[in-house]
Amino acid sequence: MECLEMTNEEIEEYLKDTSDGELIMLYRDEDENAKNLLFYKYKCIIDILINKYKFYLNKLNVDFQEIYSECNVGFSDALNHFQEDKDTSLPTFITLCVERRIKGIIRKYHRPKYKGINDLFSLDMTILDNDVTLLDTISDDSKNDPLKNILEDESYSELIKMVKNNLTENEYQVFTLLYRGMSLPEISKILKKNYKQVDNTIQRVRLKIKKILFQEKK
Repeated sequence: MECLEMTNEEIEEYLKDTSDGELIMLYRDEDENAKNLLFYKYKCIIDILINKYKFYLNKLNVDFQEIYSECNVGFSDALNHFQEDKDTSLPTFITLCVERRIKGIIRKYHRPKYKGINDLFSLDMTILDNDVTLLDTISDDSKNDPLKNILEDESYSELIKMVKNNLTENEYQVFTLLYRGMSLPEISKILKKNYKQVDNTIQRVRLKIKKILFQEKK
């Protein structure tokens, strides 16, 4: 997607003065250029997630044209369903929607009709120290989603409330992406912040959580 009649410099300047919320409203008013601008701003999320799953997608012989197509659908889903009054920021929500689409492709290629391909690479291989397999990590349930596990486990619900109450909006965005398995450089790209800013935020988040855990043990 390209923004019509705008240079990269003009796009960057426009994005500085226009919030995601404003662009979402324009997009929902059928302003195609607004979608192009949002895609320009957050295309890096698609690139990061494809790279994250690239090894598995290559082993399964998935056509990368199909992958990009599904990622674009996930991107559009995010723009259509994003709610600004919720805790999740737009870049975080785009990450969730696009990643869901990529996992759907991997599940699709693991079905019996693709057995010839799957013989080359087993999704039952253990990829984590706690015997979690690749198939576990792409399943529809959330048993291997650390963030969802923490948020939904009753024994942690009160603790997470305390964590959320002690984190700023920016800190919670970083916290969420960390639990999606994003690295520091990837979070920097997604949130459009410099490396040092994100690193400082991560350190603050860790300190706050440590303090909360220490108080809970008293």
